[in-house]
Amino acid sequence: MVWVEHRRKKSPFFFRMLLVVCIGLGIYILFSTLFQKPAVISPLADTPSMTTSTKTRTSVLSVFSKKKNPDELQEKIKEAIGLTWKNYSILVIDTTSDFKVGINEDEIFTAASVNKIPILAALYTKAQSGEVDLDEVITLQAEDIQDYGTGSIRYEKPGTTYTIKTLAKLMMQQSDNTAAYILANHIIGIDTIQELLSSWNMTQTDMAGNKTSNADIALLMKKIYQGGIANVASTKEMLAFFKDGEFEDRIPGALPKDVEVYHKIGTEIGIMHDVGIVALPTTKYYIGMMVSDVTNEDETTKLMATVSKLVYDYMK
Repeated sequence: MVWVEHRRKKSPFFFRMLLVVCIGLGIYILFSTLFQKPAVISPLADTPSMTTSTKTRTSVLSVFSKKKNPDELQEKIKEAIGLTWKNYSILVIDTTSDFKVGINEDEIFTAASVNKIPILAALYTKAQSGEVDLDEVITLQAEDIQDYGTGSIRYEKPGTTYTIKTLAKLMMQQSDNTAAYILANHIIGIDTIQELLSSWNMTQTDMAGNKTSNADIALLMKKIYQGGIANVASTKEMLAFFKDGEFEDRIPGALPKDVEVYHKIGTEIGIMHDVGIVALPTTKYYIGMMVSDVTNEDETTKLMATVSKLVYDYMK
């Protein structure tokens, strides 16, 4: 017997159902395309796993980011000061770029206690060369006591002993005048300090006459901060003296508490200064404010803090 295969014809119902399915699928694809949600762009910073297109997009955006303008910052500073200060000098220098804002930066002022910065720099220069032992013990003499201004040593009795390093620390943190007198006159020598300043191109600073300029101090602060005076360990030690001072109401006054500020104030009758380095994660900048003819110390202190915060906001 021969088996014969008989093929059964497909019914019209089958084709109608197939047509309905195809039409439905087409409609679904069309609506999915029209109403598709936009792609989500990750807010994370650029990482090695990012695609080339994302990196290119980031690079293009950086081209259009705002560039710091010295004229713009200078105008903001002048607007904040207005007519409050008669004679003043402001200097802002980004130590990581060529950005600079200077207002009377070469004008010479009475240095006041800002002259303790050259004393510290000279001391550590001599310590670096082995000419000074920072651990040497010094005995306080009655004639060395400077019974005025700031500092605690003037309240101590003659015969009290200090290491040279302790004198340096008190000179910077308390702005101790007796410590500065001993270091400048007995340990280093005024003439030696002046010779060093000349070798560092600080042509507007006169130690004997207690004169300096913002430009000169900026030069020295940058030299200290970048390790141009001493080795790494001694540089850190010096910077700690600048950072942990008792007078924090001028440059650091309105800044966030976690901002690192290495600075030194100077105050005399009619004179108020603050100079230093502000270290941010993305940049480091010098800021110096020197003001003479001061008639209201509280007002000047608050304005210094205001100008410092203005500069900080712009530089960060």
